[in-house]
Amino acid sequence: MAHQAGETRSDRVRDPHADGLARRIIVATQAGLPLVADPWGAVAATLGVPAATVLDAVADMLARGVIRRIGAVPNHYAIGFTANGMSVWDIDDAAADGVGRFLAGLTSVTHCYRRPRRPPQWPYNLFAMVHGRSRQAVDDEIAALAQALEIRFPGACRSRDVLYSSRILKKTGLRISA
Repeated sequence: MAHQAGETRSDRVRDPHADGLARRIIVATQAGLPLVADPWGAVAATLGVPAATVLDAVADMLARGVIRRIGAVPNHYAIGFTANGMSVWDIDDAAADGVGRFLAGLTSVTHCYRRPRRPPQWPYNLFAMVHGRSRQAVDDEIAALAQALEIRFPGACRSRDVLYSSRILKKTGLRISA
């Protein structure tokens, strides 16, 4: 592949289309990192490049927002968390961002996000997922969240409910082809 005079390897990595390295890394890792002592080294070996090159490219993609995060996605059913309740909250709009930040910071909430209401059937604008070993444990935790919200944000919560998972859905992100 021809390169511009004075162009460095890091210049080429910044553009995911320049030499295809970013795309190749994404394709190689989108189903998960290898479960080995040095996963980035294994990815690098598969791609035929040094591990440092892969790590630099991944750091660059993170910095530019090409990828948002790298994290573990545990199978919560396999580790005993079989009750999964999406708590839904009708929060005063003026307090919703603060309540959302508060809930998202709690260890019992795995993810929290704001969504538009769909009145009159759906008054809820804040969603917070709580996993537990039983529905009772999830119900108890959501009740504790409601108490904490009333203390911290008096009157902000107008109503709430909880939706339980009825089956496991396959969860994957965007997949691109090689």
